[in-house]
Amino acid sequence: MKHFSSSGILLTIQDKIEKELAEFLKSIKSRFSGKKIEPVLFDSIEDFLLRKGKRLRPVLFIISYLGFAEKAKKRLYTTAVSFEFLHDFLLVHDDIIDKAFIRRGKPSMHKILESAFVNRQNKKFNGEDLAIIAGDILYALAIDSFLSIEEKKLNKERALKKFIESAVWTELGEFLELIYGLKPVDKITLQDIYQVYTMKTAYYTFAYPLSIGAVLAGANQKQVDALFNCGLLLGRAFQIKDDILGIFGEESGTGKSSFTDLKEEKKTILIWFGYNNASLSQKKTIRNIFNKRIVLYKDLLKMREILINTGALEYAKEQINILVKDAEKDLVRLQMKPEYKNIILDYSHQILQV
Repeated sequence: MKHFSSSGILLTIQDKIEKELAEFLKSIKSRFSGKKIEPVLFDSIEDFLLRKGKRLRPVLFIISYLGFAEKAKKRLYTTAVSFEFLHDFLLVHDDIIDKAFIRRGKPSMHKILESAFVNRQNKKFNGEDLAIIAGDILYALAIDSFLSIEEKKLNKERALKKFIESAVWTELGEFLELIYGLKPVDKITLQDIYQVYTMKTAYYTFAYPLSIGAVLAGANQKQVDALFNCGLLLGRAFQIKDDILGIFGEESGTGKSSFTDLKEEKKTILIWFGYNNASLSQKKTIRNIFNKRIVLYKDLLKMREILINTGALEYAKEQINILVKDAEKDLVRLQMKPEYKNIILDYSHQILQV
């Protein structure tokens, strides 16, 4: 596939998404905020959503839509930000489950809200209680913004069903990941891991944004399915990269704690390969780290060493390359505008580079 520079188009799309996100949040505050509503709620939502991020999901949606549409319909970008609302709704709840205090380099939603009411007397709730409400509001706003585009009614209905499906699958993936966390590390299979990757990450991060854009633009089912399958491959690769950053990344770069995956005993492809190719003493070390109530920096360094020495890090990187190449084959066969096929490929290489 012939490549060309797509950075200019991507920057334009990202800039429009940022502006629309800020405008939509402003309109929401105007519609719902008032004397009877604590301003801290919408201020916290605004703070959380406007933090610097890749806006990956709305970007992929826009690229897909423009790749099939004759022309962009009004309020396309308002619909695009729905994917960011959905993403942040999931992040808010995920941080509560993971007991994570940092998100995008700043306090997570439940820590923001906990701090806002720390001096209130006789309160019978905590930041997590309030963050659950904030997350629920974000999901409602996601549906609200999704319906904004002036497209054919049938296309919008089909697309909305897919949008809701993506939320259901993601929560099912979260549920499954927690259940698998109860399994000993030697009982987890590669199939288990990829099932979580698909449901929790690949669906709502790549497969659904890409396919929903195609559905709204009126693409036929064959093209929608092909784009969905391509998204599954890229989404799995994206999660593997996230696993790598979860162990080997630094908080200053990732915007979240490097200890989260170890504290939550997340069974990633790195852990699976490392454990199954480890010596007896290395296996014991992995089990001991997973069983600790408090994970220390020295434990993280030990885990990094094992994952490098067993070849787990290289194996994970190889899997990313294999998945991207397979997705590339699917992209070649797509009957969408060539420039947008190239943008998907260029963008995927950019964000999946390890």
